[in-house]
Amino acid sequence: MSLNVTVWNEFRHEKKNEKVIAIYPDGIHNAIAKPLKAAGFNVTTATLDEPEHGLTNAVLEKTNVLFWWGHMAHDEVSDEIVERVKARVLQGMGLVVLHSGHFSKIFKTLMGTTCDLKWREDKDRERLWVVAPGHPIAQGLGEQIVLESEEMYGEHFDIPQPEELVFVSWFSGGEVFRSGATYKRGLGRIFYFRPGHETYPTYHNPEIQKVLENAARWAAATPGSVPVYGNAKPLEKMPE
Repeated sequence: MSLNVTVWNEFRHEKKNEKVIAIYPDGIHNAIAKPLKAAGFNVTTATLDEPEHGLTNAVLEKTNVLFWWGHMAHDEVSDEIVERVKARVLQGMGLVVLHSGHFSKIFKTLMGTTCDLKWREDKDRERLWVVAPGHPIAQGLGEQIVLESEEMYGEHFDIPQPEELVFVSWFSGGEVFRSGATYKRGLGRIFYFRPGHETYPTYHNPEIQKVLENAARWAAATPGSVPVYGNAKPLEKMPE
């Protein structure tokens, strides 16, 4: 059964910044969606300025994995939609948070921390080291991914201790960063993946595309029993 993937993006930089338009003329969401479609997923996109940010109940109900890219308009995301997405994650929908999505309302809500960090946009060279080579998200990769130009993110990254750390980045300015971290919230799996600044062609990189493909497969809910909550009648005869 093919996975249903929704790629969400603000789609603001691509309308205003000529450099971004040149790299992602059809929007970052479509650049992410294209290789996911080629990998065999059923992929749809949604953007901030659509009604309900494109994340209606109907869209989320059929979404197995939601990708989230945001940067300049985190505060414009409706709290109602954030709670809607959170509820679906707790029910088992996977969530892949990309780059500056670390400051999104949904990620901060699920992490319970500020998710703050150091940053510098100065064409740093980035080495993404695979520190969990047996992890499904690292399948098909070598021991590192090299990006010749990227925005730097540096520690301390104010997130909870990752349940699994898949990637650690080193930058040419000397910083390091926990760049690939997994979590579980309720029945949902969450993966934060650092690279993807809008002024660099990161999402055109085949190795980055492979990570996103692997992340979609990993984050999808696995079949299992459905928990039941609330008042429960006894299964055995209770003593008089």
